[in-house]
Amino acid sequence: MARIILLLMLLAVCFFLGTRDYPFLTGAAVITSCLFVLWLISLILQDSSIIDIFWGMGFVIAVWFYRYKTGFSDLRSLIFCIMVSLWGLRLSLYLAIRNIGKGEDYRYREWRQQYGQNWWWVSLFRVFLLQGVILWVVSSLFVPAMSRTSFGFSEYVGIYFWVVGILFEAGGDWQLMQFKKDPENRGKVLNTGLWAMTRHPNYFGDALIWWGYFLFVLPSGQYFYVFSPLLMSFLLMEVSGVTLLEKKLSESKPGYADYIKNVPAFFPKLPGRRR
Repeated sequence: MARIILLLMLLAVCFFLGTRDYPFLTGAAVITSCLFVLWLISLILQDSSIIDIFWGMGFVIAVWFYRYKTGFSDLRSLIFCIMVSLWGLRLSLYLAIRNIGKGEDYRYREWRQQYGQNWWWVSLFRVFLLQGVILWVVSSLFVPAMSRTSFGFSEYVGIYFWVVGILFEAGGDWQLMQFKKDPENRGKVLNTGLWAMTRHPNYFGDALIWWGYFLFVLPSGQYFYVFSPLLMSFLLMEVSGVTLLEKKLSESKPGYADYIKNVPAFFPKLPGRRR
């Protein structure tokens, strides 16, 4: 209970300091408030994995909030917000279709068993607030990305990265969904289409999208924000993405070892070429 009170006090301070000169503080308060409400809903549903569905939507809320808070009203910032929204809404919708009705994700089930009766409050810090901090830190790139009003070479390359990233991420998710619909594919490895180029086209596409966002920052000269795509790429490759999933797939799919020999884990290869 003391930790919850401390959290509420932190929120109050963020709102108090959150004037026009401190958009990141109010951004932290908005994101934390959303995740606190989501945590309460997870206690009712007994399902902590609803945080995964919210992940993309959280960035949509953040980018539009930052645009409103900073007073940006130009076409360039509008296009950037639309790019983030299309990516975030698609991701949340896909995860909702995939996860709703399937029960809690195995990762959260294991933690629930590990912490027992303490999981109700441990989940607030280990799942919801942790991801909230990551979401807030990574989305801080949005403000400098919208700080200019004119388009240049960097923005056009950024849009190109975003389009290719969406094709890999959404295309990979769609191919995997269609593959899983066929009962005959149970236990088999998807190794065609985008999945013949990389073992994780959706994660590669996601990372490419974030590098596209960073290219909107470059003209402002605020190169410090390169930490945002670097952090997202690291998380996708080494923490919650490739590394975690590879371990599970290697144990559950007999043909995955051969798949690993022929297809790179992250960066795509040209179709028809063996490693």
